[in-house]
Amino acid sequence: MKKIISIIAIALGTFSCSQAQQTEFKEEALSNTMKTVENTDITFQEILKKYEGKTIVIDVWASWCSDCIKGMPKVKTLQENYPDATYLFLSVDKNHDSWLKGIEKYDVQGEHYLIADGMKGVFGKSINLSWIPRYMVVDKTGKIALFKVIEADDDKLIETLEKLK
Repeated sequence: MKKIISIIAIALGTFSCSQAQQTEFKEEALSNTMKTVENTDITFQEILKKYEGKTIVIDVWASWCSDCIKGMPKVKTLQENYPDATYLFLSVDKNHDSWLKGIEKYDVQGEHYLIADGMKGVFGKSINLSWIPRYMVVDKTGKIALFKVIEADDDKLIETLEKLK
């Protein structure tokens, strides 16, 4: 019996530690080069610096992603309910032209950057990107307040934005 309890305790401890929320971006994420809509290079750190002092909602998406497109009405509702936040759309589209067409086609309102090396690249790996859409929240001090949700109406996302008002 003691052995079973020990195994359960170890398993729970391991699981809860693996689910710990990351509160800072890794150096490789910060130094990762992305593209602007004008097709110029910018690091993720430079992007975050532009919006310093603001709550940032990050939406990692792509124009080819059906779940991302289905979720856009929820994002628009989020933008209506939390207009003081900056909405940062990071796309994993395959190329610059399809990304720009997607922004226009789906009327995506916010700040836009292209993750140049896609989902499985340096940035994607540094945030454990396994699915899109992926939403994150960065607080006014630049700390990650919410590391991962996949729905724009997720209770955790709403609660985080409420706390950061």
